[in-house]
Amino acid sequence: MIIPLTFMGGWATAIRVISWKVYPLAVNTVLLTVLGFVVGLALSFRSTTAYERYNEGRKYWSQLSLCAHNLGRVIWIHGTEREGDLGRQDLLAKVTALNYIVAFAVAMKHKLRFEPYTMYDDIAGLVDHLDTFAKEATEKDQPTPPRVGRLKATGEYLGVSFAKSNPQKLLKKASAPVGNLPLEILSYLASYIDDMIENGQLKVPVQQTLAYNNMAAMNDVLTGCDRISHTPLPLAYSIAISQITWIYVIMLPFQLEAALKWIAIPATIIASYIILSFVHIGSEIEDPFGYGVNDLPLDSYCHEIAADMSIISSRRKADTDNVVKSGNNRVLFPLSNLAYPVWETRSQRVIRDELKFKAETIMRSKYSPNAAPATSPQQVMPVAAEQKGDKAV
Repeated sequence: MIIPLTFMGGWATAIRVISWKVYPLAVNTVLLTVLGFVVGLALSFRSTTAYERYNEGRKYWSQLSLCAHNLGRVIWIHGTEREGDLGRQDLLAKVTALNYIVAFAVAMKHKLRFEPYTMYDDIAGLVDHLDTFAKEATEKDQPTPPRVGRLKATGEYLGVSFAKSNPQKLLKKASAPVGNLPLEILSYLASYIDDMIENGQLKVPVQQTLAYNNMAAMNDVLTGCDRISHTPLPLAYSIAISQITWIYVIMLPFQLEAALKWIAIPATIIASYIILSFVHIGSEIEDPFGYGVNDLPLDSYCHEIAADMSIISSRRKADTDNVVKSGNNRVLFPLSNLAYPVWETRSQRVIRDELKFKAETIMRSKYSPNAAPATSPQQVMPVAAEQKGDKAV
């Protein structure tokens, strides 16, 4: 934005000096109304289209997080482990499968950033043992992370379009096929699910269906993000919107000259900043998968998925009977602090009365937060009456 605004400041100054010293260049302000309507429509379309792409990309990554949770839970909780040495092998295989889920997310992040190799620190340890096209290309090309020179970095900071780096540079320089790493990882994950079913580790058909459905949803996420990344705004729209916007801001000094005189210079700069900002924002968030401050935080999303998989695998499958019957299980909290062993001595009738009272208390507190707390039936019912009620039940 620095160079365009500097140009507009110089342009407005030139128009003002010529009008003052040589010949008045002021024109009727009706052009502000006519062109302003057209520019407003163009900028609205540009901003709306760009934000839709940004928002759609965020939804896809949220969907990926959901699929990772579901698939990780199916593998870790519902996948059984066999006896003896096979059980140890099954445990390590389940951990590897969860690593596949993390590797899929990280590989998709790099793919969307046009980084097709496997030498990156966050993915090398997850996929080095897999036979993939990306691994073969990495071993053949021995690529190094691209470095941005000071001159190019300055040009990018100033917003010079021809100074921007081509994000597909690594793809074009690759001497071997780089393949589709996320898709290949998904194939290894599907093979593992097949092996679990064949070994009898995933016996329930609903669990098998859930695993396959979530893998299909992960593939859908990959395809959707590829569509956003590889389908930019049509060139005709981009050129037309840019031309209309620049015609409008270039005409501003002529229309503000008669009314504002020297104030037309800062007024033109401010108006240009506002108008050109919308164009810049549209181009900035059109592809939301890069490294910019306005792009989606893909590194954070991948780290979150990796942390979630580690959380899932940090505990073995819970013993439900011991958990439910724990002395710390306050089953009717916050109505009562009594633990499970106490409630186990009560009758079903008493427990159901308490559950009904709990619902009434919660609804009463929702609509009357300042109302005095009601008294639990257990606090007014004598033990003898409870025993009598037990006999009646």
